[in-house]
Amino acid sequence: MAEWQDTMERLVRDRERALLGYAFLVCGDAAKAQDLVQEALVRTFSRERPGLTVVKAEAYVRRSITSVYIDEYRRAQRWDRVQHLFRPAEATKDGISQIEARSDVTTALATLAPRERACVVLRYFDDLTVPQIARHLGLAEGTVKRYLGDAVGRLRLALGELEDEVLNEGAHHEDV
Repeated sequence: MAEWQDTMERLVRDRERALLGYAFLVCGDAAKAQDLVQEALVRTFSRERPGLTVVKAEAYVRRSITSVYIDEYRRAQRWDRVQHLFRPAEATKDGISQIEARSDVTTALATLAPRERACVVLRYFDDLTVPQIARHLGLAEGTVKRYLGDAVGRLRLALGELEDEVLNEGAHHEDV
């Protein structure tokens, strides 16, 4: 068996669940998460990468998951702008059938733009720093900070303050 096949088998066997969970956080849909992981695996193992360990392969796959998600979102946005040119006027989307209420966090994450969502997942799930996120997504650090600030603000509006923040604010007010 080729070295890359062994690495891929071990990665899928040992880390598939973690990769699926990560992809779900990025996209918010279980079926889409499976597709993202499959596409990321294909992208990672479609070319030879000498000395690729399971740990390095997982890092490649995670990065590919966010890249594939953002690429597909952009493609869908472009299609939405021109699809009326290819379809009859009476064809419309049924928005209600596409919406599934899952949990408050999933619903709140779904309101974020793809890059905001990717920044939030990388910051709070992967525990990356702003400079690491900037390198990972190919953005300026200031842009990452803006995306994180905007996203956290929207999440606070949707979810309310976290208990720790409310408790900490109360402690500061008592000290004054």
